[in-house]
Amino acid sequence: MSAKSLMVMGTASDVGKSVVVTALCRSFARAGHAVVPFKAQNMSNNAAVCEGGEIGRAQAVQAEAAGLPPSVLMNPVLLKPSSDLGSQVVICGRARFHTTFRDNYDRYRAEAWPAIRQSYEALAKRFALIVIEGAGGAAEINLRYRDLVNWPVAELADAPVLLVADIDRGGVFASLVGTVELLAPEERRRVKGFIINKFRGHRELLESGLRLLTERTGIPVLGVLPYRENLGIAEEDAVVLYRHRPRRPPTAVTCGVLHLPHIANFTDFDGLDKEPDVSVHYLRDPGSAPALDLVILPGTKATVDDLAWLRAAGWEEWLNRQRAAGAWIVGVCGGYQMLGRRIIDRDHVESAEPETAGLGLLSVETIFDPEKLTRTVRAVHRATNLVVAGYEIHAGRIHGVNERNAVFKIIERDGRVASELEGLASADGRVFGSSIHGLFDAPAFRRHLINAVRASKGLAPLESRPAEDVETERRATYDSLADWWEACIDMRRIAALAGVAWKPRAGAV
Repeated sequence: MSAKSLMVMGTASDVGKSVVVTALCRSFARAGHAVVPFKAQNMSNNAAVCEGGEIGRAQAVQAEAAGLPPSVLMNPVLLKPSSDLGSQVVICGRARFHTTFRDNYDRYRAEAWPAIRQSYEALAKRFALIVIEGAGGAAEINLRYRDLVNWPVAELADAPVLLVADIDRGGVFASLVGTVELLAPEERRRVKGFIINKFRGHRELLESGLRLLTERTGIPVLGVLPYRENLGIAEEDAVVLYRHRPRRPPTAVTCGVLHLPHIANFTDFDGLDKEPDVSVHYLRDPGSAPALDLVILPGTKATVDDLAWLRAAGWEEWLNRQRAAGAWIVGVCGGYQMLGRRIIDRDHVESAEPETAGLGLLSVETIFDPEKLTRTVRAVHRATNLVVAGYEIHAGRIHGVNERNAVFKIIERDGRVASELEGLASADGRVFGSSIHGLFDAPAFRRHLINAVRASKGLAPLESRPAEDVETERRATYDSLADWWEACIDMRRIAALAGVAWKPRAGAV
């Protein structure tokens, strides 16, 4: 292995590790370094499809920031929670088996660690610098014996460690000092700097604490990141949905996304938040839902279980009332499957139920197959010829799509020419479903849908959005993130820790 390395760990989950790695990847890449992200094991239902299968969405974002196509090498192990205690294990992009915290651990370790090691070594031969993301907290002493993602990887890579903490949640000094105190001596020696995230207020109020922190631990604070409401990059963990704030009224279109217990790929709806006349609400209780114009049933890792939750919570009756009142209803992937007449899973791929009645709002049915499909796609919206691009990631096969009411025509799959009808709409067009993730990333199609909702309310349409280059918009977002990061962080010292020179320059990545 020849690559240099730098590892980012946190005092807890959701303190900003993924954002820090994304910013580091962008900063190093535009300074001319051949940098690549790596996370040995991720736990998330927010996945991305790339060549070879699926990886965590955060690593796909980090790859984009580094100017690279995503690869299964960047996230060799992905755990996709399917219940409170169990997860599907995806290794090198492919689903292998299910595990719980009690069962299959020996098999998990035997298959996961070689994949982690081999993936890291493959990246180390191709890149000059690997920025590694840890998971959870760096000092989870009750889970240390199961750890395959934090200290074993730091040792494998011989990586210096940056420790990130979130000051907005409180107790930042205690969390940093406590984490360091709980580390083994050899682990403590790897921690070379602290980064404090989400600071609100005047920096001078923090200075005395920073000095005492360094005096207590001997570890310098390399930067303080101010609180920023919207970084513009896809989030990794659905926990952020509990903090999501809808745009304040008045807006012309009110959209509600059902916050299913096993919601997956929730970043599908980030684009709707970019529309100036749309407010997006994530909903768990029909009793507190506002009046909605557009209802979305998102993807899920457990379609049948989440459909049972939906019914028990009263959403089915609520949806029927919304439909009768003229609301638009859209299902994506698992949500699309729910909208159909029935879900058949005789091989128990995802559920113990061999057959489950769907919501009956679309005339399709889903049959589960043991093989999960993971494919990138380009499609044309048949009513407008607008192009959308995204990906499919599902084991359920939709049956019953017909020429009359199909919504899309797939024109490319995994880079190869295709011709296939996809998605289905009701006769009046106000209910439709699709297995394509990423539909709302396409600005022109997104605006078309919002204008259709506006028209159904008697409102004039907004100006159509041009089919602009989404990649150009994303590159600008990553550059903005790196500018913000470099203004707050001592990148010269961080680069020195990684063993590379720091000569910043803005350049295309």
